[in-house]
Amino acid sequence: MYKLCANIRNSQKFVRLYQTGEAGVYGFRPPAKKSQFEVPENVLQARVSNSNLYRWVEAFRSHGHHAAAFNPIDFKKDQPDLPELKPSHYGLNLSDLINTDGILSCEKSSLTVSDLENVLKSIYCGNVGAEFAYISSTEEREWLSENFETSLNEKIEDSVKREIAELMLKSQAWDNFLATKFPTVKRYGGEGNESFFAFFRELFACAANVELQNVVLGMPHRGRLNLLTILLGTRPVKIFHKYRGNPEFPPEAKAMCDIAQHFHTSEDLVFNGKTIHVAMPHNPSHLEAVNPVSMGKTRSKQQTARDGAFSDDLEKNFGHDVLNVQIHGDGAFPGQGINQECLLMSGTPHFQIGGTIHLVVNNQVAFTTPSDRGKSSKYCTDLAKTIEAPVFHVNADDPEALTKVTKLAFDYQRRFRKDVFIDLNCFRRWGHNEMDDPTFTNPAQYEVIHARPSIPDFYAEKLISEGVLSKKDVEQVVESHMKHLNDELAQVETYQPDAYYFKRQWHGLRQAGDELTYWDTGCDWNVLSFVGRNSVQTPKEFNVHPHLLKTFIMGRMKKIIEGTKIDWATAEALAFGSLMYQGHNVRLSGEDVGRGTFSHRHAMLIDQKTNEMYIPLNAMRGGLGGKLELAHSILSEEAVLGFEYGYAIDNPNNLVIWEAQFGDFFNGAQIIIDTFIATGETKWMISNGLVMLLPHGLDGAASEHSSCRMERFLQMTDSKETSPDGDSVNMQVVSPTTPAQYFHLLRRQMIRDFRKPLVVVAPKTLLRLSEATSNYLEFLPGTQFKNVLGDQLAKEKNVKKVIFCTGKHYYNLNEERLKRKDESVAIVRVESLCPFPSHEIQEEIKKYKNATTFIWSQEEHRNSGAWTFIKPRFENLCGKKIQYTGRYEGATTAVGVGKWHRKEAEEVVSAPFDLR
Repeated sequence: MYKLCANIRNSQKFVRLYQTGEAGVYGFRPPAKKSQFEVPENVLQARVSNSNLYRWVEAFRSHGHHAAAFNPIDFKKDQPDLPELKPSHYGLNLSDLINTDGILSCEKSSLTVSDLENVLKSIYCGNVGAEFAYISSTEEREWLSENFETSLNEKIEDSVKREIAELMLKSQAWDNFLATKFPTVKRYGGEGNESFFAFFRELFACAANVELQNVVLGMPHRGRLNLLTILLGTRPVKIFHKYRGNPEFPPEAKAMCDIAQHFHTSEDLVFNGKTIHVAMPHNPSHLEAVNPVSMGKTRSKQQTARDGAFSDDLEKNFGHDVLNVQIHGDGAFPGQGINQECLLMSGTPHFQIGGTIHLVVNNQVAFTTPSDRGKSSKYCTDLAKTIEAPVFHVNADDPEALTKVTKLAFDYQRRFRKDVFIDLNCFRRWGHNEMDDPTFTNPAQYEVIHARPSIPDFYAEKLISEGVLSKKDVEQVVESHMKHLNDELAQVETYQPDAYYFKRQWHGLRQAGDELTYWDTGCDWNVLSFVGRNSVQTPKEFNVHPHLLKTFIMGRMKKIIEGTKIDWATAEALAFGSLMYQGHNVRLSGEDVGRGTFSHRHAMLIDQKTNEMYIPLNAMRGGLGGKLELAHSILSEEAVLGFEYGYAIDNPNNLVIWEAQFGDFFNGAQIIIDTFIATGETKWMISNGLVMLLPHGLDGAASEHSSCRMERFLQMTDSKETSPDGDSVNMQVVSPTTPAQYFHLLRRQMIRDFRKPLVVVAPKTLLRLSEATSNYLEFLPGTQFKNVLGDQLAKEKNVKKVIFCTGKHYYNLNEERLKRKDESVAIVRVESLCPFPSHEIQEEIKKYKNATTFIWSQEEHRNSGAWTFIKPRFENLCGKKIQYTGRYEGATTAVGVGKWHRKEAEEVVSAPFDLR
């Protein structure tokens, strides 16, 4: 083993090329340096020679969207006065002859200013408005102006027009069918935005043409069922079966189910003879919350496909194999802060996915709020400007223009690997749902909507007038689809839901059972010793911080050699490295995770002279080659945690961990916890093994640096008060008190044949507490996580009082006991709060036959912590009355006065010993 470690040390220089410097670290590769983009000299000269003409054309590129006709229901008829678009503003006369070479992409011949004005208006002030002048990159602006000006003149083949019309007519037929057969159901249909089928048709065709493997689609409820049943392969009978009041899962599934508008898909689709996989994750009713989930799922698939920086190919950028697409609502996109977080993540190392294609379904009204009341800026897409993403505003009455713009957006994403937005200006024919009357609040808007034809009918009439379709063709499309829907409806009574879960990469896993199971998560010490040494080894020329070299690196080497005093960070490294050795990838995400909030982890090291980052575990040789990705996140909780959830639901073989800077800050991500992590399995049969590390402890740091609110997580579990818990609880909530316990928890997440979210009430002071260490025997084969840690000091026959507690509070209680020399007290640690270990607690109670007093002691306030969770379960399942000691009821988690804190800390430690 020692020889093997020495060989690894000698090979570090080769590995370093991949781990550090300009090559980046695992999961991140800095952008390659490329030559400065330059506009050709002849083009620059033409612009200089015709500077006023060039300024005028540039004005259309910058301001033309203000005059564009992309609103299909413009009931206000505002006509902006834009002097910037008038030729006279630049000293040009309408009759002047000009040459546009080098100035405009779509015209090369000489023409008059008047002629050019018509051309510019047709491009920039027609059914599409373009915004990209704010982009700082000259190369991008030049590319966008050239391609936008030429793409709108491209012809759409008649066969494509027919396909678009057919999809839109089917969508309208679907909504009409549901309105007839299920008149009281809120379907959140696509009436008014049917042209988004032109977007999806073109998008999937483009994706197939460049042989993308996967498209991951985040989408809200509006028009979702239309898309699922018409283009994404979901059988209508599945929807009808649900609308008839039936569950969407087979009887053996333990699930509470969800509404149809939250259904997902994961299907192989064929476009242009090529297969792509389209995955649309489940969405909750919290708008936009699914977006970071789709991004995390995208990156996980990119890791599996060795896309981007996960590849050894230095020319392969993220998005080569997997594309992310997001659909937004016009009210929700500017209104939900999670979107800003997602955009800020889009270019952040370890969160990059190579650019997202965004489509905003712009109904021009939120629930009832008019567009101009729901934002402070002109467009609902203005948030896109924060990352310099181009935006194209498109009139929904022109699906052909939408097709062209979709192709342009796709090409832009492929070339620059950046986000791009399409703002589809449409309308909502009915209210927020079909039972709602929108004329109560928006009468002028709906007077226009109700007076105009539907978008499919409008486009069909256009194609009939062009001779592309006949009325009979239109009737046949509708009749055929109606027949298909009726045939599906006739099968509702015999329909059997599919067990679509635990397929593909989830094959071999199962839903957890009702019994508590125990798993051997120990490892051979030779392997762990090998891992431990590798976790702090660096190349010879690497300049380690002298303090870390002395206290951290040498300290860990000593712990590994002696096999004693193994601290929290070392145990974590052993868990990570051993899982990597077995082939699992580990992803640790959050703020400051490389060093750790409390400067304890140092899973990455920084060269003190070159500023290069180095991750020792990724240089480990041997085993099955798992990797560690340290993802330093933006200062956000909601979008980041959603991203990690998306990562975890995609690949069960990756250990995905999110660490809060302090446990108190988790509530910034409450929506993700409530709607995905705690409920995803029971609603959707989607398991996940996401780990949340929430540093917790009342240490005198006042109310926002003291508590992870464990009581809230316990309340969100489906743990039972009157019968024993099993593995099937929706979430595990634990408060480990030793490094070995933490080690086993992490390994258990990957070794079990099912996945459950793990909430770790993580320590702060225990990270360096000498008493809170483990020895190598606690990591060996045959060892496991213990739900309860009994008292190793108490003499059973002397015990009259048993104190139950959890977390770091144990060490304070034990210190008090030793100080008092009180042999009448036993202290039992409840390491697993949920599932509640009733059997193990009963076994502990049996040991103390002379005990008459049972106490739950906690440092938290009475209305916080685990007390209200523990009491009914302890008394109902263990058959003993239990008393409380701890802080009083408090509106906040901790006092903000040092003297008060010290007094309370003394009282909560002494109270259980003084209680009679």
